[in-house]
Order: sequence, then C-alpha cells, then structure tokens
Amino acid sequence: MDAGENEPQVFPNRFADAVGPSAGGPSRDRCACVGHSTATRPATVSFHGDRQDTEAEGWRHLLALIDEAAADGRTVFKPFVEMSAPERRQVVTLPPTIAKLTAVTHLVLYGTNLVRIPPEIGAMASLERFEPYTSHRLHWYPYELTRCARLADSTVSTRVLYGNFKFRPPFPALRPVTDAGQEDLAALDPGVWGTEGVRTCSVCDRPVDRRLHQVWISRRVGTDVLPLLVNACSSACVAALPEPHSGYVPTPHTGGPDVVQPSGRW
Repeated sequence: MDAGENEPQVFPNRFADAVGPSAGGPSRDRCACVGHSTATRPATVSFHGDRQDTEAEGWRHLLALIDEAAADGRTVFKPFVEMSAPERRQVVTLPPTIAKLTAVTHLVLYGTNLVRIPPEIGAMASLERFEPYTSHRLHWYPYELTRCARLADSTVSTRVLYGNFKFRPPFPALRPVTDAGQEDLAALDPGVWGTEGVRTCSVCDRPVDRRLHQVWISRRVGTDVLPLLVNACSSACVAALPEPHSGYVPTPHTGGPDVVQPSGRW
C-alpha cells in the first residue's frame, strides 16, 4: 500500500473568492418553489413576483459597479462580492446596462437573491463562463442567453430549475398569445409574465408591438440544459426556434401542470 493512499482527498473551493461580506443580516431569501425531489415537487408553480426597487442602495451600487466594469474593460465580473449582505438581498434582477459589458468573458453570480436575468445579457458578446451557482431563486433563464455564441462553460444549480431532469418539476403556465391592446407590454406583472416588460422579440430582436407569444424551450447553454423563456413577436418566430434538447419536452410549450415531461433521469 502506497503511503498516503487512505488519506482524505481535499477539493479546492472554486467559489471561495465569489462570496461577499456576511455582516448585516441575510443576503438572500429562502426559496422552495420547485421542491427538491419527486416527493416534494408541487403540482403547479408560479414566477417570483418580486419587483426591483430601483431606489435601493444595492441597486444603485450595482449600477455603479457595472459602469466601472464597462469603463475599464475588465474580463471577469463578480459584482456581488463588492456589495454588503443587505445590498445583495435588495437586488432581484440585473440592470439592462449589463449590455455594456461586452469585454466580460467570465460572469460570476454566486449565491445571489436574483429571481430573473434580463434579456440584455444576450449583448455580452464575449461571455465564455457563466456561473450563477447557488442562486437558488433562479428557476429559468431568458432565451436571449443563447445569443452569447462563445458561452461554453456554465455552473448552475440545476436542481432548482423548472423541468430539471432530476425530478421534473413543472413550468409556470404561460398565455400562448397576448393581444397588446389588452396589456401594456412595457408594464407587466412579473408574477404572471416572468418580467416587468417586453420590448423586443427573443428570436428576431424586432420590437414586440402587437402580439406577444410566450413559450418555454429547454436548450443546452454552456454545459447545462436550461429552461428558457421565449418572448416572441409572432408565431413565425416561435416556429423558427431550434429543436429542444433531447430528453426534455420535445417541442416549445406553454407550461402548466398538463405538460407531459419525460419521466426520470435522461
């Protein structure tokens, strides 16, 4: 027997430098939306309805950090490391100004209180590594994330995702077609729509000014298969979506408890 053969193996903590200061109270809210097993998954789920307080100190601090990162052209962006615990808890979405971070190749969103990512993330053209690990309130991602053509590596807490292969929790039900005459698409209830406003099509990037078509599709992004929310301007854009990842719902769908998902792990 070689010396040291029975010694315990020590694995490095990849996210040791991704955690902000803990003083001042909790940095995030607890979430059990999707359960954690087939025995605890709910029959139905809904979007988090949290609205971003744009007057909060945490939001303003994040805006400043994004401006700094855009100005100095940094390639690694870990904004929440520089924010206090109360500030981190105040942020439930990223600002649209992340579109300015075109030099960032590595985005770290470890352990945040985020409940949604804005579609402007698709403008981060240099993004190669995406790490929202242990952000347990992120159950889905915008389809625009697929525009990050260089994105090859991701670290996501997949057990909290809608439709994850481990125990197949349901997706929130979507309205398949919404007439803009009945809804102000720039001022939506995030608890119903998953967003506070839709301006452009997830597929063709043209303005959504008449009808909104919402569907779910599961696609591999980086190294993970993610539930992606599509906000499309037309049925033609929905029809133009690529084939969903093998082992998931085989077509774009509108969610709800009646959607039949593959059983068990793929």
